[in-house]
Amino acid sequence: MSADSKQPQPPDDRSAATADSTSLLLSNARLTDGRTVDVRLVGCRIEAVGTAGSLTAVGARVDLAGYLLLPAPAEPHAHADTALSADTPGPVSYAPDEVQRRATEAALLQLGHGATAQRAHVRIGDVHGLGPLEAVLQARRSLRGLVDLTTVAVPRLLTGAAGADGLAMLRDAVKMGASVVGGCPDLNPDPTGYVEAVLDVAAEQGCPVDLHTDADDPARLARFAAMAGGLRPGVTIGPCAGLSRLPSDAARRAADQLAAAGVTVVCLPQGGCGATERRGAAPVRLLRAAGVRLAAGGGALRDVSNPVGRGDPLEAAYLLASLGGLPAEDAYGAVSAAARTALGLTEVRVEAGFPAELLAVRGERLSGVLSLAYSRIVVHRGRVVARTSAVREYCDSAAALDLPRQARPERPEPGSPPAGPVVRS
Repeated sequence: MSADSKQPQPPDDRSAATADSTSLLLSNARLTDGRTVDVRLVGCRIEAVGTAGSLTAVGARVDLAGYLLLPAPAEPHAHADTALSADTPGPVSYAPDEVQRRATEAALLQLGHGATAQRAHVRIGDVHGLGPLEAVLQARRSLRGLVDLTTVAVPRLLTGAAGADGLAMLRDAVKMGASVVGGCPDLNPDPTGYVEAVLDVAAEQGCPVDLHTDADDPARLARFAAMAGGLRPGVTIGPCAGLSRLPSDAARRAADQLAAAGVTVVCLPQGGCGATERRGAAPVRLLRAAGVRLAAGGGALRDVSNPVGRGDPLEAAYLLASLGGLPAEDAYGAVSAAARTALGLTEVRVEAGFPAELLAVRGERLSGVLSLAYSRIVVHRGRVVARTSAVREYCDSAAALDLPRQARPERPEPGSPPAGPVVRS
């Protein structure tokens, strides 16, 4: 294709609308199996999937030519109360309006990456009490319709003299709207007692459990697996980087115990978070070989524990593939299907009847998308809720370039460099 050939423009869903605003047609979308299809969404569901050109638009239409259409990823491990605070001069503010602002901005940033469902861990107790949780819950309410945000209450202490206050606050957090109970047993003087307390509250309230642990103590992990086995609606732990530092036999035994207990492990390929003091990554291939339910999350998003954290599910999948050695399909599954399962959400497939939670990324194959995932279109509950369009421009060259997917801009921006080839990514 020559540099002057016509290049598909970024899809525009604003130009086509009819009386039925609840319907959306995604046309000419490429699927991971190589098919090019039309996908019609009605309300929050996929109504029909057919070969390209076979479906008619009832409402709005988005042309996804040049895009790969995927089930939307989810973020199973975020920290909304501390997000985007790394550059704050002086101590981080936990004033409710400041926490709400950071939590809102972080949720929208992750939504732009494609995560239409997010789980945020929020600290409670100490001098701030339930204030940060209330602020994140307010952010959740303001974001309704754009992204599904759930919260995990993370108490500081649950045992000893201060434990009674922590337990009371944990129960109050659930009453306020926290849908998951969690915490950091590694930082408690009695880690086993802490886990017992969390599991008791979870059973009492009918809540899932999501705990932070480095998982570097095999005996403690074995006790945890024994206590957590069979608990419903489910138990999740992460980031479990300490498993990588254990002797191989001990790590395998621990993985087998977690698999038998039905515990989900959420690893953090982009780095750790403030709730765990040591860095590293969980041994994903060992965990998968043992049959552990494995998902991947972003962890810290530009806070003091990871000032460059991106909170990008596709980067987490890229790292699982490039450093963890997983096939691209399995790596993406860890941030999409497995992450949604960890959050207790319905499975998503690009098939009729499934939830309309989708991500379109410019590219032809999943491996290429994980490598250069720039332009993205995010669909939540059947409508486009976020759009990122990336264009790379190059100055003219004396060499005769004949590169794929290039076009010249029709109207250069004022002050732009000399017009040259443009690559839409």
